[in-house]
Amino acid sequence: MAFRFPNDFLWGGATAANQIEGSNTTDGKGLSTSDVQPFGSFGELIPRHGGDFNIKDIAIDFYHRYPEDIKLMSEMGFSCFRLSIAWSRIFPQGDELQPNDAGLAYYDKIFDELRKYNITPLVTLSHYEMPLYLAEHYQGWTSRDVIAFFERYARVVFQRYGDRVKHWLTFNEINVTLHEPFTGSGVPRGSSPQQLYQAIHHQLVASAKAVKACHEMVPNAQIGNMMLGAIQYPLTSHPDDVFEALERNRDWLFFGDVQARGYYPSYMKRKFRELSITLNITEDDVQSLKETIDFVSFSYYMTGCVTTQKTNMTMMDESMFKMGGNPYLESTDWGWQIDPKGLRIVLNELYDRYQKPLFIVENGLGAVDVPNENGDIEDNYRIQYLNDHLYQVGEALQDGVEIMGYTSWGPIDLVSASTAQMSKRYGFIHVDRDDQGNGSLARKPKKSFYWYKDIIESQGEGLVAPKQ
Repeated sequence: MAFRFPNDFLWGGATAANQIEGSNTTDGKGLSTSDVQPFGSFGELIPRHGGDFNIKDIAIDFYHRYPEDIKLMSEMGFSCFRLSIAWSRIFPQGDELQPNDAGLAYYDKIFDELRKYNITPLVTLSHYEMPLYLAEHYQGWTSRDVIAFFERYARVVFQRYGDRVKHWLTFNEINVTLHEPFTGSGVPRGSSPQQLYQAIHHQLVASAKAVKACHEMVPNAQIGNMMLGAIQYPLTSHPDDVFEALERNRDWLFFGDVQARGYYPSYMKRKFRELSITLNITEDDVQSLKETIDFVSFSYYMTGCVTTQKTNMTMMDESMFKMGGNPYLESTDWGWQIDPKGLRIVLNELYDRYQKPLFIVENGLGAVDVPNENGDIEDNYRIQYLNDHLYQVGEALQDGVEIMGYTSWGPIDLVSASTAQMSKRYGFIHVDRDDQGNGSLARKPKKSFYWYKDIIESQGEGLVAPKQ
């Protein structure tokens, strides 16, 4: 690829605390909602009892092995590492007045280690978890009280880490509450649309209050939102299919509309009327929402199709959105369809819509990695997947889209959020652990490790045009 990415483009990888750290009760950490989802966000909730197995209790032991892992990321040339702070490490129950000093001290060590290697941290405040106590005693984000608890938490970490962290995100994939309510907002499955959208409203207000606090407390920082970006195509050219795709895409774009524009769009007001949803929105809420984000970030894994016509369209049941299959696309080992061109489409759509810088903070291939006779993993399939997607990022940059960076999901093998499997591997770095928790936890670079290193060194010039 003759095109060279901008010199200030941030290259790196993305993780979540509950998928890598382990040590789920160490140093005063409270249980989180993730801790009662031992089989992933698609699984049922299981109360914790002493001795129960949960692979996330150790995960890949980043809590203790972070110096080795960050050093490996530095060797790849990372200029950015996306990670999350476990809210329940800082406020174990969530409603305390004072934070847990041991939890704060842990992240001091992480950020100091990143600074040692000149790696920019991109920090998510809430990534698929919240203190379990808030879900059990306040019904999660359905309670307005949780807004103040989140703002207190945000202000504590801004104060503590603002000298070292200049890039922040509020909620990971904030639109996921519509599909996995407990994962997204601590709200039980089966909750009514009224309950879900009230919880979402409280999150949107809390996000805006965190943005305001960040602007006040760390004025040289940037703070963005984060959405699960899963664009849907009309299966046919029938106008009904085209409009159905428009409406389904608005389901997730709505979150960006509020956070980037500062108010509820008219199409959502119509939807609320038709669903008989009446939200409790105060005047303070209206004013709070006007504090808008500095940039738009999103994850991108797949696209899907929708139709209103009678058809035998295949459904991707393993996808969180339960989207329809596209007959023109191939699929991963887990049935997620591979659509690199879709990433260019999403980038252009979002930039046209918001005119704000964009950040691709998750994209990657979950696959079964099988070592060869020498014990090495030659993951050419992952290299092709990432090459083809990054090539489209380069195309979008040439389209004029302003893109801050790219953090591949799972730069090191971690526990899958959706299925709590280690066998669903994303990383450039292999971790010796299986789905039953067996293994030494030893780290070893894969072939893709060296490929990504070369791409970063060449500022993307090493990318090749995808096969037609």
